[in-house]
Amino acid sequence: MNTDKKYKNGQKISEQNNGILTYFFKSGKVKAHGPFVGGKMQGKWVFNRGSGELWQIGNFEDDKKHGEFLRYDRSGQIEYHAEFDRGKLVKKLI
Repeated sequence: MNTDKKYKNGQKISEQNNGILTYFFKSGKVKAHGPFVGGKMQGKWVFNRGSGELWQIGNFEDDKKHGEFLRYDRSGQIEYHAEFDRGKLVKKLI
């Protein structure tokens, strides 16, 4: 993963520290972060809106959704809740 790329304003697009990959918005706020092992998303990832608010929390295995996924609306309420098995939707709970 090339973490040297930057937005035109100089803000870095991503960085990786101790196996955690973090993506940034142009504003510098965190866009997403989670374990990145062997060049793939693994484990729990957290995604934010451009405003910095929590948007989604989900689990990955080898870049595929695996386990629970939650998406929140702008008021912080869960608007989507589902379970996945290696990228395939198993059950939509909300």
